[in-house]
Amino acid sequence: MKFPPKIPNRKTKTKTNKGGITQPNINDSLEITKLDSSIISEGKISTITPQIQAFNLQKAAAGLMSLLREMGKGYLALCSYNCKEAINILSHLPSHHYNTGWVLCQIGRAYFELSEYMQAERIFSEVRRIENYRVEGMEIYSTTLWHLQKDVALSVLSKDLTDMDKNSPEAWCAAGNCFSLQREHDIAIKFFQRAIQVDPNYAYAYTLLGHEFVLTEELDKALACFRNAIRVNPRHYNAWYGLGMIYYKQEKFSLAEMHFQKALDINPQSSVLLCHIGVVQHALKKSEKALDTLNKAIVIDPKNPLCKFHRASVLFANEKYKSALQELEELKQIVPKESLVYFLIGKVYKKLGQTHLALMNFSWAMDLDPKGANNQIKEAIDKRYLPDDEEPITQEEQIMGTDESQESSMTDADDTQLHAAESSSRMVFASARWNNKRRCL
Repeated sequence: MKFPPKIPNRKTKTKTNKGGITQPNINDSLEITKLDSSIISEGKISTITPQIQAFNLQKAAAGLMSLLREMGKGYLALCSYNCKEAINILSHLPSHHYNTGWVLCQIGRAYFELSEYMQAERIFSEVRRIENYRVEGMEIYSTTLWHLQKDVALSVLSKDLTDMDKNSPEAWCAAGNCFSLQREHDIAIKFFQRAIQVDPNYAYAYTLLGHEFVLTEELDKALACFRNAIRVNPRHYNAWYGLGMIYYKQEKFSLAEMHFQKALDINPQSSVLLCHIGVVQHALKKSEKALDTLNKAIVIDPKNPLCKFHRASVLFANEKYKSALQELEELKQIVPKESLVYFLIGKVYKKLGQTHLALMNFSWAMDLDPKGANNQIKEAIDKRYLPDDEEPITQEEQIMGTDESQESSMTDADDTQLHAAESSSRMVFASARWNNKRRCL
């Protein structure tokens, strides 16, 4: 075999620089320099990084605590029923926190407590857009739609919730509201009972069930439901209100005033509760005290038509006709299409002896409600408000069927609900019969 030729030894030729430093030595020194600089830089980072991290953590913790503090203040204000303050606090949260389901639900509930149903419906619809899987708070949304008479939207909401979670009481409350709006009260009662079966400690379901029993004139069962709601949640002022309305319907005015006052202690910002207390006080022959209470209610909510109407009625009963007429003229600007306002104006003019103006207002009332039986405006003045009228009844009053023997109580017409400040499309004080509305919240 032939061996490969010998390869001569390759000796590395080093170039000597002028300073006597060879090329390999230069490379080695550069590498050592880089290593030393990297060690030094790593040492600096190791000493600076913990300080920066600690500062960042402290800053993040302070921001988080500030956010939680503001949200807590808003929630506390809402639980204390300072709804305007709650809306103001929660609305100033950063946008990425404001546009969340929980915050918007609290704001929607605050608008609902203020009886601003259009605003509440807008907020809750935004919640549905952002978090369409959310169930918590949707029972308030369903009642908002019930007040606004939006049956299609309420039907869609109840269908989505029941399909999403059949074990949530909110879904069955929405379904019950849907059938209640269609006046299918027996089916609504079954759904509210189902909500209680799913969660026996859900006070709102007891309250809604109590209202449905009121509509079917089963007052004993309604009383039991409201008492169960109070047992579950003693601060559920809606149930206290429901008890007061039942006692008022039974003409147990002292008990009604006591329960209304208990509800007012829980929710002192409610003009509607003050209004009902004033009505009960007038029924107890405390007219001056009733006027003071109604004045407080109007201070809280100057545009509440129910309070203004009751104050005008009490003034009329106390024979303060000019003051009652002034109140009714202001009320006519708020609800210009309400026949009952014109009817009471006609009664005032009749007492003042101005027959032509009385006939004119009776005619307007009859034009607005020809049959006098519309579900939303079929009301008459309670005979407790009116002194005995010895004058013959005019033909217009006979047509409207307004003689005192056939008049129904204005306060009974308010029903078991706390939505006196209904939207302008629905006349609050005239649209709340026992068989038409019954919601507190």
